[in-house]
Amino acid sequence: MDNAKTIEAFNTLIVINNDRIEGYKTAEAEARETDLKMLFSDLMETSVQNRKELVAEVIRLGGTPDEGTRVTGKFFRVWMDVKAALSGNDRKTILDSCEYGEDVILKVYKKILIEDHQDTSSTEQDLLNKHYALLKSDHDKVKDLRDLIINEKR
Repeated sequence: MDNAKTIEAFNTLIVINNDRIEGYKTAEAEARETDLKMLFSDLMETSVQNRKELVAEVIRLGGTPDEGTRVTGKFFRVWMDVKAALSGNDRKTILDSCEYGEDVILKVYKKILIEDHQDTSSTEQDLLNKHYALLKSDHDKVKDLRDLIINEKR
């Protein structure tokens, strides 16, 4: 196992969790309904916990945890702001934007789990699988709520 590669992979996940945290701060601020505010707070908390565990692991491996967000994360947050403003805070549109963000983070985790598995220990794989399961559950909450809105309009 290569600590440098593991640290790099974990830092990628730290940054995308930071993006997700910032994205849900934006979504929470844009949402008018209390249930959406609570949902976005819960989703943000998943990434806060994930980030905490990833940071601890990077430090344990002798690395320096990344603290920022990606440029694309900043653009995603801006896009959510614009889309929410233009749509008049339409629930479906906000949830569509959030589901897109959920798809992105799941894709990054899946890529690291599949492509970088040889660079991580079984304990680290377990941590990443736990994160993936939590994020998949969050994704499904967003998708189910969005689908409920679609079905109500039929």
